[in-house]
Amino acid sequence: MEKSKEMSAEVKQEVAQQLQLIRRGVAEIIPEADLEKKVRQAVEAGRPLKVKLGLDPSAPDIHIGHTVVLNKLRQFQDLGHFVQLVIGDFTGRIGDPTGKSETRKPLTEAEVKQNAQTYADQLFKVLDRDKTEIHFNSRWLGALDFAAVVDLAAKTTVARMLERDDFSKRYHGGQAISVHEFFYPLMQGYDSVALESDIELGGTDQTFNLLMGRQLQAQYGQAEQVILTMPLLEGLDGVKKMSKSLGNYIGINEPPAEIYGKAMSVPDELMLKYYELVTDLSLEELDQLRTGINDGTLHPRDAKMGLARRLVEMYHGAEAAQDAEEGFKRVFQQRSLPTDIPEVAIPSAELEEGRIWIVHLLSRAGLVASNGEARRMVKQGAVKINQEKEADADAQIAVEDGMILQVGKRKFAQIKVV
Repeated sequence: MEKSKEMSAEVKQEVAQQLQLIRRGVAEIIPEADLEKKVRQAVEAGRPLKVKLGLDPSAPDIHIGHTVVLNKLRQFQDLGHFVQLVIGDFTGRIGDPTGKSETRKPLTEAEVKQNAQTYADQLFKVLDRDKTEIHFNSRWLGALDFAAVVDLAAKTTVARMLERDDFSKRYHGGQAISVHEFFYPLMQGYDSVALESDIELGGTDQTFNLLMGRQLQAQYGQAEQVILTMPLLEGLDGVKKMSKSLGNYIGINEPPAEIYGKAMSVPDELMLKYYELVTDLSLEELDQLRTGINDGTLHPRDAKMGLARRLVEMYHGAEAAQDAEEGFKRVFQQRSLPTDIPEVAIPSAELEEGRIWIVHLLSRAGLVASNGEARRMVKQGAVKINQEKEADADAQIAVEDGMILQVGKRKFAQIKVV
């Protein structure tokens, strides 16, 4: 009897510790009571929970905004649970209509496969490969015959679909909704049925799709999964959701110096949110960090350098993090140039009497993505030549060997005339 009580106390403590970590940074748990029940049953039975994440392989370059969910999956793995990654090679041919104002162009099978491989190459920078299963949902969705599809469609109603905000806006705005788009949440939900998932994660913009999994599991006679939604991470502008198309992102495959420099531009008011959602900082360390910033014993700049160093270390290792920090200090704190400025060859044949339009020079040096960006950067005062600001977008620049070009705080090139 005494031993039984002792074991019960141990289980209770383990459940409490797991729930504390699982709840970290989560926006919503649906329903909370079921999460506690599933964790307790898993601990008592020594059975890992099956934690699912669906990935639409339409944009495979992972930035740290994507890692908000991936880091939560890694926490589940560290607690002994198992991750089910579902690559939507079938659903990707339709495209997730979430947040879209019009029907998305379907991806080809070749595009889906290429994007899926790119995902797989990056995911294990965060996840434990030994505790991860990768599934392609074409395996079960492609096997459904038309009768099974009709049966699946009968599990919900058009009225239920129109509760979804983006569908509702398009419907009331007189914009087209193709019937096949209604199948996206159904298929994503059916993934949970096929895998008998215990928990599913996603961003707060995915709540409708995630709840569809619960609904279908119940109708197929399964235990309903618990939903965990994670906040959408604001980008470096501090306002809009992190996005590659908006340029306010930090890519996990970017060079160490680029990750470090971008992290140093994170707004102060978002710094703790970044620490909580996209780093592996422990709960105790996070509390100490928050206390230090609030009581003034830790300077925000030093805390931000810690964030930058930690992000580089997570994706490139400790040595790269140290090098990136030293390079940042050299350029921005000591106001000297980096030691590893890339050299760009400019053929003399491209010059007119030894000169070239500044816009063409910046484009030719690979410091801007377009002539339009070059003009904007010059007009904004973000361009320096040999550490002297150049603000005339029409300037004809006399090109010399060894000339140093700088755009913004982190982009440099050294010119070699050939």
